[in-house]
Amino acid sequence: MLTLRRTTTTVSAMAAGLLLAMAPALAHAAPPASAHTAVSPARVVAHCGYYDGDATTGFGDFGYRVREIQCLINHWRGGTPLEVDGDFGPRTESWVARFQDVKGLFVDGVVGPLTWAALRGA
Repeated sequence: MLTLRRTTTTVSAMAAGLLLAMAPALAHAAPPASAHTAVSPARVVAHCGYYDGDATTGFGDFGYRVREIQCLINHWRGGTPLEVDGDFGPRTESWVARFQDVKGLFVDGVVGPLTWAALRGA
C-alpha cells in the first residue's frame, strides 16, 4: 500500500515537473491567427464519385458523366435543382449554361474541360 502511494506521488510529481519544463516552449508556440494575420482559404475540389474525367458532355448524353455534372450543379446551388438521373436533357443544359454564365465561361450548355474544372472548383 505504501509502495503504491509512493509510486503515485512520484509519477504525479514527474508529470507536474514535465509540464512546468514545457511551459516556456508552449508559450512561444505559433501565435493564434488574429485579424491582422493573412490566411488563405483552402481550395475545395468537389467530386461526387460518378466520374472523374473531363470528356466533353452535352445534350443527349447519358450515364455516369451526366450524373457527375448534375450532382456538381446541385452542390454548387446548395440544393437539388436537378434530378441526378444521368440524362442530359433541357434542364441539365439550362443549369450548365447558368453555371457557365455565373463563372464567366463561354456559355454553350456543354461541359468541356474548362467547365469540368470550374464545376470541381479547380
